[in-house]
Amino acid sequence: MPITAIYGPDDFAKRPQDRPASPARRPAGERGLALPRPSLAWTPEVERATAHLYDRVKDVIPPIEWPLMAPTIKAINELKKARNAVILAHNYQTPEIFHCVADIGGDSLQLAVEATKVKSDVIVQCGVHFMAETSKLLNPDKTVLIPDSRAGCSLAASITGADVRLLREKFPGVPVVAYVNTSAEVKAEVDICCTSSNAVQVVESLRAPSVIFLPDQYLAKYVASKTDVKIIAWKGACEVHERFTGAELRSYREADPSVQIIAHPECPPDVLAEADFTGSTAHMINWVREKRPKRLVMITECSMADNVRAELPDVEMLRPCNLCPHMKRITLSNILDSLLTLQEEVTIDPAIAARARRSVERMINLKN
Repeated sequence: MPITAIYGPDDFAKRPQDRPASPARRPAGERGLALPRPSLAWTPEVERATAHLYDRVKDVIPPIEWPLMAPTIKAINELKKARNAVILAHNYQTPEIFHCVADIGGDSLQLAVEATKVKSDVIVQCGVHFMAETSKLLNPDKTVLIPDSRAGCSLAASITGADVRLLREKFPGVPVVAYVNTSAEVKAEVDICCTSSNAVQVVESLRAPSVIFLPDQYLAKYVASKTDVKIIAWKGACEVHERFTGAELRSYREADPSVQIIAHPECPPDVLAEADFTGSTAHMINWVREKRPKRLVMITECSMADNVRAELPDVEMLRPCNLCPHMKRITLSNILDSLLTLQEEVTIDPAIAARARRSVERMINLKN
């Protein structure tokens, strides 16, 4: 069914104007001794040590570029051992990160679940800031680092905890579901979190006639199309996915009627209507593994197509993708710096963290 209503910042006259402050960056000396910078020269030793890693990405990284990346990759993998660190990487990270230095890769739900199992002292989150916050919520006693704290998210920036409180005032008693693409401050104000993998399941688990679903209006519309629950949405959108159009997808089919198209549910409804399959990044990857289409368009962030092609080189990827500028703030260079200096550490106010952790754990523990 259509969403029941949709609200945004301009719909609340008394909405506070202040926004959450950017996380403070503490000097490295407060967190431990910085390690000396290793040599980043391309040598026969580096070539031998990284040959097996290049074999993973040889179909998406040209040979001429590998000598520029390999020394940093080798240094990062050695520093992980020295720091007792683990690297979590989202599917939107570039192949040299996702396939060559990450210990765990996946979508937001996979990373949240895996974060609960981490035994290492240090977690380096290769993704955007809300993902690092989620890892910190689930590992309050570990050091969680994000290589660049400016790696934000248009969805997370679209709503505050104060907005959620105003929604609760307007709709008393209606449960609130927050997409995981939100700040800890917002997660602290809601009943449960969800990802694009489990959004419908989470909404229906509440067994309520109406649910407030925030902040992605397009994911809300997708959920509303899959359930009889009345959805009250927020006017947020992913700056990557909202730029795709149904007309764009039709043009790909006109050029090649045999092409398969799969899309993320953060896309507008006219895009999903043209797709052969809609699902989270993890579900999209599993679909490709199972179907093995000859030619494929993935309507999502660019690097995911590269990561899938690295794994499945027999699938020809057409590239009408959009880059996420926030994900691309994470690089091999600043991952190395993060491990050398233990910057930038993610911290969350304990009072907020306790409440936000509850909403994330409810999602992870959901059995339905």
